[in-house]
Amino acid sequence: MACKPVCKLCDKLVLSQAVTFTGGNLVINLPAGSYGNGCKYCIVVAQAIPAATTINAPVVITIGTGTEQYPLTKSNCAQVTACGIRTRTRYAVCVSTNATGGSFRLLGKPCCAPNNSLNAIDGTAPAAPTT
Repeated sequence: MACKPVCKLCDKLVLSQAVTFTGGNLVINLPAGSYGNGCKYCIVVAQAIPAATTINAPVVITIGTGTEQYPLTKSNCAQVTACGIRTRTRYAVCVSTNATGGSFRLLGKPCCAPNNSLNAIDGTAPAAPTT
């Protein structure tokens, strides 16, 4: 079957308006609007991630001209960091609100983020890598 040359995009597909590195956070700005509690959205990170972004920067989302930052979390509620986000990539999220704010929770796993966990701990500091 061939790809359709013209098709309608889903109403829940949201393209980011800007991606910035500000205040130690990777900030993804979404278009103004109301993002409903429990609703699923597909967010596309449409802009390049700034070169100055540190890999462990928390990823937060802002909406329109608002200044409130909502964390982007993994499905286990842990904060997503910049190393788990790629440009020109679609992320399925579910909005979760509470009495004072909310978050955007990934429905799947983020990109291949490095796992810097130690295999074991033994009471001594890890050795520095040799150069």
